[in-house]
Amino acid sequence: MLKPYRRHEKNCPHRKKKNPRAHTNCFCSIWVQGYLGNEYLKNRLDTRDWQAAQYKIRELEAAAFLPAPEERPKLAIDEAIKRFVNDAMARNITDATLYKYKMLLDRQLVPFAEEKGFTLISQFDLEALREFRAAWKDSPISAGKKLERLRAFFRFCHDSGYIAENPVVKIKPPKITNAPTLPFTEAEMEKIIWACDLFSTGGRYRALNRTRVRAMVLLLRFSGIRIGDAVTLTRDKIKDGKLMLYTAKTGTPVWLPLKEEVIEELGKLDTHPKYFFWSGEGKLTSAVGVWERTMKRLFEIAGVNDGHCHRFRDTFAVSLLEKGVAIEDVAILLGHSSPAITNKHYNPWVQVRQLRLEDHVRRIW
Repeated sequence: MLKPYRRHEKNCPHRKKKNPRAHTNCFCSIWVQGYLGNEYLKNRLDTRDWQAAQYKIRELEAAAFLPAPEERPKLAIDEAIKRFVNDAMARNITDATLYKYKMLLDRQLVPFAEEKGFTLISQFDLEALREFRAAWKDSPISAGKKLERLRAFFRFCHDSGYIAENPVVKIKPPKITNAPTLPFTEAEMEKIIWACDLFSTGGRYRALNRTRVRAMVLLLRFSGIRIGDAVTLTRDKIKDGKLMLYTAKTGTPVWLPLKEEVIEELGKLDTHPKYFFWSGEGKLTSAVGVWERTMKRLFEIAGVNDGHCHRFRDTFAVSLLEKGVAIEDVAILLGHSSPAITNKHYNPWVQVRQLRLEDHVRRIW
């Protein structure tokens, strides 16, 4: 049992009394003495308040009866990354996403840790990770995505018991200003189609290069699918002149009719029995990268500034909205999980809404 007492100072009047420990009505330092289980204890409590001292003693006595906390495993940084990657692979994370995780962790976080002298994952605190984030040279959107991946890694470490808390949750994401949607104009589309006939005929596909490029341009323009989905498009996805975009949560496939011109150009591609634009060999990320460079070269030939593949998707969406198609229907065709996402990117182009607002105003004249 632990007992508190005051250790009277030289100038304290209780110091020379017969039983000095019995006197507590002063401000001398408080000590504790006694047995805590089988251990003899005699320590200073670092307080002069009697109630605070009693509270500390109760905490000490309670802790003596509680089981000792399990020691947190000291895990090396590279081992934590290895376990995270293995878990991600077990969850069937796509190769592209897995590549982004490895780029962040192996090529950026590990060198930063070596520079700081860190060897254990538990050595990362909030200030260290803020310093790590400050060294990024990405755009706000890319930095935000990278922060999400960093947060996911440390959340895995926290959930696994490797660290006491996830410090990344306290790092605020960058402020992102959405760039305005920039669809291709009719003049730009004409230049791009014209540039297909001037594209190089060298390389593996020779003269078929121009046909492949034209087919890709028309597919992106009139389907609105992303470049990665276009590269991996299989022949069984097109039936009766329609493209199966995806299967909805209800199990119902979403079909998109394609222009006859698109079907004709795709029909000229017979280099692979399964895919239109991919050999099926190698990594998908490499194939997508090749096509992105191909399209970049095409935009240079066409003289289209700031040309990139996503602008075909924007052109597809805006052309629908300008014709009065409901934004909910456009969201389905784009594969957005919610019309709110479509509204966020294409709100200025909703022609029906603008006409409805104008009609409401005219009614009060």
